[in-house]
Amino acid sequence: MTQTKPNPSKASPSPATRRFGYSVAVLINAAMLVAVNNLLAWDILSFLTDDFERVIPIITVSLGASIFVNLVYLFYDPGWFKSLSQIGLLGISMAATVRIYQVFPFDFSAFEFNWTTATRVVLILAMVGVGIGVVAELVKLGARTSNS
Repeated sequence: MTQTKPNPSKASPSPATRRFGYSVAVLINAAMLVAVNNLLAWDILSFLTDDFERVIPIITVSLGASIFVNLVYLFYDPGWFKSLSQIGLLGISMAATVRIYQVFPFDFSAFEFNWTTATRVVLILAMVGVGIGVVAELVKLGARTSNS
């Protein structure tokens, strides 16, 4: 039987590196939370309509959940728990993306290019990506729990 050396590029990051990443994720999501809740007041994105207010709650839930989960990861981040929590976060992300697609709080009529179609395609691709992410995390979770 041939033995292979472990691939150093597949080594798990150190706990300190992971905690740094979780901290950065918390800060980025907190900044995005502030931005999302102030975009209409700041009036910097001319293509956002007043309907954006209708999607702020679900976006806030999504960003808040991500902040919470990353704070938990600072203290507890076994693989099975991360997969399980990522499935939950992906579910919330799917709900937010579907709601944005339904409300579509954008008005691109001032632009020459048809950004409406492009934006709808990106939202659909995001939904597909989230679905793929759920399947991937389910596979990881299954692998992690069967090895225990």
